[in-house]
Amino acid sequence: MSVRLTQQVASTFSADGVLAKAIKGFSRREVQQQMAEAVSESITSCDNLVVEAGTGVGKTFAYLIPALLSNKQIIVSTGSKNLQEQLFYKDLPALLLMLRITPKVALLKGRNNYLCQHLMEKELSGASSMDSQILDDLLRINQWAGQTVDGDLGGLVSVSENSAALPLINSAKESCIGQRCDHYDVCFTRKARNRAMDAQVIVVNHHLFLADRIIKETGFAELLPDSDVVIFDEAHLLPDIAVTYFGQQCSTRLIAELLERFADIYRTELRDAKQIELLSARCLTLLHEWHQALFATGDTDWRRMLSNKALSALSWGVLKELSALQSLLQGHVGRSDNLDDALEKLEAQTAKLELFFLCENNQAAYSIDYGHRYLMLRIAPIDVAKECKKLFDENIAWIFTSATLQINQDLSLFTKQLGIGKCKELLLHSPFDYANNALFCVPRHLASVSNHNAILPQFVDVCIKAIEAAKGRTFILFTSHRMLKLVAIELQRRVSYPLLVQGQANKQSLLKKYRQLGNAVLLGTGAFWEGVDVRGRLLSCVIIDKLPFVSPEDNLYRARSESISREGKDPFTEISLPQAVISLNQGVGRLIRDEKDRGVLILCDNRIVNRHYGQAFLNSLPPMARTRNLNNVVKFLEQIK
Repeated sequence: MSVRLTQQVASTFSADGVLAKAIKGFSRREVQQQMAEAVSESITSCDNLVVEAGTGVGKTFAYLIPALLSNKQIIVSTGSKNLQEQLFYKDLPALLLMLRITPKVALLKGRNNYLCQHLMEKELSGASSMDSQILDDLLRINQWAGQTVDGDLGGLVSVSENSAALPLINSAKESCIGQRCDHYDVCFTRKARNRAMDAQVIVVNHHLFLADRIIKETGFAELLPDSDVVIFDEAHLLPDIAVTYFGQQCSTRLIAELLERFADIYRTELRDAKQIELLSARCLTLLHEWHQALFATGDTDWRRMLSNKALSALSWGVLKELSALQSLLQGHVGRSDNLDDALEKLEAQTAKLELFFLCENNQAAYSIDYGHRYLMLRIAPIDVAKECKKLFDENIAWIFTSATLQINQDLSLFTKQLGIGKCKELLLHSPFDYANNALFCVPRHLASVSNHNAILPQFVDVCIKAIEAAKGRTFILFTSHRMLKLVAIELQRRVSYPLLVQGQANKQSLLKKYRQLGNAVLLGTGAFWEGVDVRGRLLSCVIIDKLPFVSPEDNLYRARSESISREGKDPFTEISLPQAVISLNQGVGRLIRDEKDRGVLILCDNRIVNRHYGQAFLNSLPPMARTRNLNNVVKFLEQIK
C-alpha cells in the first residue's frame, strides 16, 4: 500500500501526469511534490506529520491528492469558513474530476450556520409586532428556505450577513427541542450531520472538530465518524482555538433569554404559577444591575475584581436568586415540555456561572468579554498541551500544516503547544523569488512606537509616500483599532485614492470593493492579517504599524506569564515573542501571493533592527531584499507595471 500510494502520488504530480494534463500552464514544483510524498508516508504508516509550507508551495493539492488516492476515511479541518468553502466547492470537485474518482464528500459547519425551521415558523407567527426591516428579511429567508437543499445560511444572498433577522432563525443548541420538533425529519442541521457520518471525505473547521472530540470524550454523542486520517490546514490557529474548547464559557445573554422564556411559559401554559413570572422578572432585574456594575468598572480580569466587596455581593446575589428560581421550577417539572427543556438549560448555565464566581483554578485565566448589552464569561486554561495530547489517537494519522508554524526555523513551539509527541517535521520554503520581487523596508529616523504623539504623524507621512508611489493598491495593517481610527482620519484628509476602512462593511464586502476599484487603500486590524488572497498588481504594498506583540494586559497572557515565571523561565521569550513572530508572518503573507507578484513591505517599528530579539523576526521572514531608505521604496513601487 505504502509503495503504491507513493507511486500514484508521484505520477500525479509528474511533468506528464494528471495535473499537467488537466491544468493549463501547470509547472511542477519540487516542494509541492516533497510535501505530497511526506503526506503519503504519514497516511500509510499512520505517523504524525507537521509541515510548514510557505506561500506558493501548493499545500492544498499536496495533502488532498494523497488523501483522496489513499481510499481511506479523511477529515480535513480548516481554521476559517472561507477556506472550508473553497475546499468543498472548488478544490475537491476539481480534483475528483481530474482523478476520476467518486468518494462521498460532505461539508459540515457549526450548527449556527444552518437555518432552524422551528425558529423560522415561531418568528413568523409573531410577525405582527415585528420591526418592518426584520420582517422583510424573514420573508426573504422563508422564500429561500423553500429552495435550499442544505439550509446552509452561507448560501443565502438575498439578506445581508449583518441582518438582525439571522440570529433569530439560525440553529442553536439552546433552542433545540430535538425529536419533539415538528421539523425533526427534515432538520437541516441533523441532515448535515447524517451526511458527514456517511461520507469518506469530510470538510469541517477546527471549532467543530474540537467540539466533536470533547463530546466523544464524555461518551455522550458524536458529530463526526472516527476517521483514518485527520488533516489540519491553517494549523497555526489550533492552540488558541483549543483554549476555548478546553475552557468554559458562560453567556449572560443565554441566561437572560431563558428568564424571558420562563415568563412566556407562564403566560401561555402555566397561568396558575404566577411565582414563575415574578421570580423570573426579579432575576432579570438583578442580572441587569450586575451588568451595569461590571460595565462601570470596564475591567476584564475577574480575579482582580474579586477584591470589590460590593460587586462580589451583587454577583452572589444573582446566583442566589437563580438558584431560588430553579427550586421553584423543580416543583412544576412534568407539566410542560418547554419548561423542562428550559430548566435543564438554566441549570447548566447557572453551574457555569458558579464555577466562574468561585475562581478556584490557579492554572486558568478568568476574563470578561463585553458585548453591546451582554457579557461572555470565560475560563481559559493556561496550558492546553495535556488536554490536546489525549485527543491525538495513535490509530489515526494526524497531519498539521500552515504557512506559518516556525520560529527561527524551528517547529518545536507549535508541537509543544499541542502536546504532539513523536512526529516528522518538514520546513518547505516558498518557491517564489522574494529576493528580486519583494522589498522590505524599516524606515530610518522613526520615533519609538510607544511615543504615540511622535509616531502618528511619521507613520501617516510614510503611508502617504507609499500610497502615492503605488497609486493606491495598498493594505495598511494595524495592531490596534485606536491607531487605525487615528490614521484613517488623517488619510481621509490627505489622500485622493479610495479609502476602505474596517468597520465600514464586513470583511468580504470590503475585499470585493477593493478588487473592483483597482486603486484602493484598505485599513484593517487582525481580521485582515490572514486568510486574505489578493493577487497581482492590485496589492503592491503592505504597511504594518508595529510588531504584533500581545497586550501585557491580556488576562490569559498575564496568567500564562505568572505560570512561566514560577518555573523560572522568561514569559517574553516563551510566549510573547513566538506569538508575535507568527502573527507578523501572517501579515507579511498578504503581499506576495503569486510567482509573478511584486511588492513592498514596510514595517514602521525600529525594534526589529535595534533590539536583540529582532533577529528572531528577521530569521522567520521570507528572504526579501532590505532597505532603510524610503526613496528606494518609492522607486521600487513606481517600477511595478
